Amino acid sequence: MQVKISVRHGHLSDAAQQTIRDKAQKLLHYFERLTFIEVTVDLQEDAKSVEVLATAEHKHEFVARETNGEMQVALDMALDKVVHQLRRYKEKIQDHRRTPSAGGPAAAPPAAGRP
Repeated sequence: MQVKISVRHGHLSDAAQQTIRDKAQKLLHYFERLTFIEVTVDLQEDAKSVEVLATAEHKHEFVARETNGEMQVALDMALDKVVHQLRRYKEKIQDHRRTPSAGGPAAAPPAAGRP
């Protein structure tokens, strides 16, 4: 999995970029099928904004944006939003597999002799 970090209106130190990369890698704990994560940090003077775009197999994308005075707080809040989206998606696809199909053995015809 690749992690791409983009910065607007400023520069991040190597330590800050490594911190972002480490936190983004933790998204794999919630959903293993992620293929690419892009983190865009906008360093405006008044507020720092972070956008996280996580791409999974089969062209699924999970996007979160957050703005705060502190870059780390904005990053954590955006990652929390992506984690929530990943959990909901994973739960949805797991529940989808467990439900029987409409034409399966559970949908047997009514017993003979009943009107």
